[in-house]
Amino acid sequence: MNINDINPAALKVKPSAMRDFDREISSDPKIVKLTLGEPNFNVPEHIKQATIQAVRDNDSHYPYFWGHDDLRQAASKYYKEKFGYNYDENQIVVTVGATEAVMDSVRTLFAPGDGIIILNPSYPLYDACADLCELNIIHIDTSKTNYILTPESLQKAIDDHPDIKVKGFIINDPNNPTGVAYSEDQLKALVPVIKKNNLWVLSDEIYGELTYGVKHYSLSQWLPDQTIIMNGLSKSHAMTGYRLGFIFGPNPFINQIAKVHQFTVTTPASIVQDAASEALNHGQNDAEPMRLEYDKRRKFVQESLNNLGFNVITPGGAFYIYAVIPASLNLDSWAFVKKLAKEYHIGIFPGAAFGDDKSIRISYAASDEALKAAMKGISQMVKDLEKTPS
Repeated sequence: MNINDINPAALKVKPSAMRDFDREISSDPKIVKLTLGEPNFNVPEHIKQATIQAVRDNDSHYPYFWGHDDLRQAASKYYKEKFGYNYDENQIVVTVGATEAVMDSVRTLFAPGDGIIILNPSYPLYDACADLCELNIIHIDTSKTNYILTPESLQKAIDDHPDIKVKGFIINDPNNPTGVAYSEDQLKALVPVIKKNNLWVLSDEIYGELTYGVKHYSLSQWLPDQTIIMNGLSKSHAMTGYRLGFIFGPNPFINQIAKVHQFTVTTPASIVQDAASEALNHGQNDAEPMRLEYDKRRKFVQESLNNLGFNVITPGGAFYIYAVIPASLNLDSWAFVKKLAKEYHIGIFPGAAFGDDKSIRISYAASDEALKAAMKGISQMVKDLEKTPS
């Protein structure tokens, strides 16, 4: 057997450089990691107790593949109150995290050879899903428009590829890695272009509850029949390991996505769904204490990096600082993060992992002590580099 005999689409997808780098630096006992996008908060106690009770109640049987009825009802109510989603329980599929939600949506709505627009910088999952589904990827460099997709850049991407049937695009709002959150006007401006070109909107809104001084909006408000929303509880309720997500979408398309979901994972674990019901029914404000702490941390990290000469994007949401490396340091993003990890024991991610080799991403979902240590290490590295003759 030859490795090249397997599906070429699988060979095209590279292992996550982010995960490999994180694993590599984790062997350093001194490392301070601001890499993975994982809350440093514990799951709220009432959710843990609901999980334990589900085990005691022997809730260990196959759930309906769409997800528990009561959970989908709770999700419909919760997200309508939070963000104005207008989906009833029969338009919601419960998934194994938002990652599965993204893959199921892409596999269902796009056929091999279709065009999909992905915004750079972006979370690497989107490219991997598109490659596995053998799609034609069109990247839009949003750094030229303050990391926001504009109607002009969207239309230009379509016009520049007349030989590709562009079927839709993925938008992550608030964004990972930049932290940018779209305003109502910025989203509404996209609507005419989306309608004109009959595009699907795949909207990853996993960070929707973590915004700072701005309100979260969804394109589904104006385009309910063309929008698929992916969301979940990993960030809002610190439930990353529970792997619980949702797909919201219009009929009859959500029925087709549900089939792909069923024959991919069958259904999320029953006890996890019980925990999720508790989160949605009685944890409406669970994210607020975390959001307030993140807000303090983002201000500290942003101010620290600004003082060191980094061009920092002000994050409107999520828990990342994305910063352009000062040109005077003469380092691309991989060289920067590897030097920082090896010599100063600070772990952050390179912008190259997100399609941009001039920047770095710092997760501030970490303790105050870790953030202070990281800023001290970066400050020292910058000073040392400035003293070194070029």
